[in-house]
Amino acid sequence: MEAVTDRLKNFLQFVAVKLIDDPAQAQLKVAVLGPKSLRFKLVLAREDVAMLIGRNGFTASAIRSVLKAAADKEGVKVNLQIHSHEEEAEMQAREA
Repeated sequence: MEAVTDRLKNFLQFVAVKLIDDPAQAQLKVAVLGPKSLRFKLVLAREDVAMLIGRNGFTASAIRSVLKAAADKEGVKVNLQIHSHEEEAEMQAREA
């Protein structure tokens, strides 16, 4: 599972760096939800969130489709969330 996680993580990092303006602020968090289930969370600068999601969500949808196809090949279910640092801080405050 660790090898699959690393490959998927590397893919997301590669794509995100190519599509955003401020890769230094990008964070990729990985959570193992089960034996064959992962959640990836991209936390970006607010301006980069809009760029990565794209018009009508088409860019994010395409990234999710490729990510899910690669994960399905390995029998793993994945979920991708894209948030700004501000949204992430608000969600963490609500959980605390």
